[in-house]
Amino acid sequence: MEHEQLGERERAVLALERRGFTGPGAKERAIREELGLAPVRYYQLLNALLDDERALAHDPVTVNRLRRIRDRRRSDR
Repeated sequence: MEHEQLGERERAVLALERRGFTGPGAKERAIREELGLAPVRYYQLLNALLDDERALAHDPVTVNRLRRIRDRRRSDR
């Protein structure tokens, strides 16, 4: 299990997170059109990916950035 790679959908989620989005709704539109996911499902997958060591190995910059944002939001509550 340790050497398993991320699936295509997981890699696509991380790739989408690396992009910058301008304008309201642009990211949600990309989630629906490119990944065929409801935004709620997308964020569930993304949150699970942040705790997945395979995701960290695949894209450490993005995963660490998102972990910092998530941790900051949790501590602000």
